[in-house]
Amino acid sequence: MSPRGRRATLPQADHHRPEFLAPHGLVVHHYNQDGRVKDYDFSTLPVAAPMQRSLATLFAARCTPHGWAAHVTSRNYWIHVTQFAKFLVEQEYPPHDLDALTVGIVRRWRTSVLTTGGKPAWRMITRLLLHDARLQTGPVVDELARRVARPKSTVQSYSNAEFDQIKLAAQRRFRTALRRIEDNARHLQRWREGAFAEDGQDWVIGEALDILARGEDLPRYVDKNGRKTLVVKYRKALGGAGAEATWQRLFLSRMEAVAVGVLLLAEYGWNLSVIDRAEVPQASPDPGEDGHPTYRIPLNKPRRGAGHHHETRNVTDDGAASQGRLITQALHATRFARAIIEDLAPGTNRLVVWQAIRVSRESMDQDRHPPVGRFHFGIDTAAARTWARAEGLGGSPFRRGRRTVIAVDRREPGQHSQGTHDRQYVLVDKRVQADAVEVIAAGAQDAANRAREAILVAELRDKPNPRDTETATADCVDYDNSPFLALDGRCGASFLMCLACANARVHPGHHPRLAHLHLALANLRSALPSAVWEADWGDAHTRLADLKTKLGDGVWAQALSRVTDVDRDLINHLLTGVLDT
Repeated sequence: MSPRGRRATLPQADHHRPEFLAPHGLVVHHYNQDGRVKDYDFSTLPVAAPMQRSLATLFAARCTPHGWAAHVTSRNYWIHVTQFAKFLVEQEYPPHDLDALTVGIVRRWRTSVLTTGGKPAWRMITRLLLHDARLQTGPVVDELARRVARPKSTVQSYSNAEFDQIKLAAQRRFRTALRRIEDNARHLQRWREGAFAEDGQDWVIGEALDILARGEDLPRYVDKNGRKTLVVKYRKALGGAGAEATWQRLFLSRMEAVAVGVLLLAEYGWNLSVIDRAEVPQASPDPGEDGHPTYRIPLNKPRRGAGHHHETRNVTDDGAASQGRLITQALHATRFARAIIEDLAPGTNRLVVWQAIRVSRESMDQDRHPPVGRFHFGIDTAAARTWARAEGLGGSPFRRGRRTVIAVDRREPGQHSQGTHDRQYVLVDKRVQADAVEVIAAGAQDAANRAREAILVAELRDKPNPRDTETATADCVDYDNSPFLALDGRCGASFLMCLACANARVHPGHHPRLAHLHLALANLRSALPSAVWEADWGDAHTRLADLKTKLGDGVWAQALSRVTDVDRDLINHLLTGVLDT
């Protein structure tokens, strides 16, 4: 039943639930999000049959609609499973099944993969193994559950000049292609309206364009060398027989499609996988009098997990500088290709479409949409690298470009969570770190100024909270987000400054040591020059005096009577610099 109360469409009579594990338990069938299948034969692993079946069962449990959506994921896991199996058979006593794993084997395996940079292998295999019902408790499980820090990202954002160069190269190539297609589209329209004298050069060009727009090949003949050659009439009118003179008049090339992808990245912050699978947006006219189209863009994000794969964005084309203008231009540049594809393969609804020089075999990568005739969809990393080389740039611009858009330009998440945005994009980017130095310094100075102006900022409580972190003078509720943040990301405040921090909490357990600190600071006043004492201890003494006022003389006197030797030692260490942070 649908949310609106309508009965869902029933599957065909011959429909059956796909089997992810073959009956003999050794071959796993992985159906990706498009329903295409890839098989993994666990009988080829060099381990005992029970181990093969156990690994196959765990693997198959992830090859479900709510598990791995793409073959690239299962393929990466398969590579690491194969390596794990080879490691097991090299042991002196190879385990026959998962319940025979020992702490020693797990430790040796972890050492072998981590010393060769195999952190992904450790995380993937332990993620699989810990789903086995036999590996839920015990020392082996504790060893498998040991966390390994993720490697720091080495991808950094572009400088403004570098990214401007990339965008300019993409704009130059795509605008040239768009202008070419628009000019030929107008010529074709005039030919269809009968604007040209028959058999004239313009008429022949229009006829050739009409043939191409119908998805047909221009007429050719076999020359004396056995090669198919464009007939003279069209070759002469079009100015040649190459791609630039013929089919590129109406269709994008592979490199021009990459340029479209780079512009989509720069405009919307999409990553390569989103661009590769981008569907044609649905356009609705603006309700205003000008009728500007608003595009509803569907986005597919397989890594976000079940129930979160799909989302939509709305952009409006209301001028040359608007977000929706690029969508309008991309639709115009691909309209002839999409019309042909709709006839050949109805329902193929992809935004980025380009024509290859010749019909190619279907790619082995079944996560990508198969070509329809000469037409291909989306772009991959290989095409991006080829484009970058052709433009005299470095490698593929998509990973670094996305980091530039998301972390530097927009400074907000794009199709991912705030945690991922902070952890994977912002905190590790050197350009963001450099830009943040002045902001952090200004914030620290502002916090210090406010601390000096205020008397007591710490919050008073009746009892401690076990989740708080204890310091020498108070408890801290959020050590990682201090208002006195240092350049290394840690709290840069001394323990004396805790009473000037909004993250600090003071409860009765702190009263004796703070009362003793107040008395000790007063005693220091008689032993130091006034200017020195005021500079080093004056602010702390003032805040403690304010705390005394808030608690009252009675509570303060009781606190002094409860001072222990531990409190005295702690305050002594604090004043002599032993506890300096």
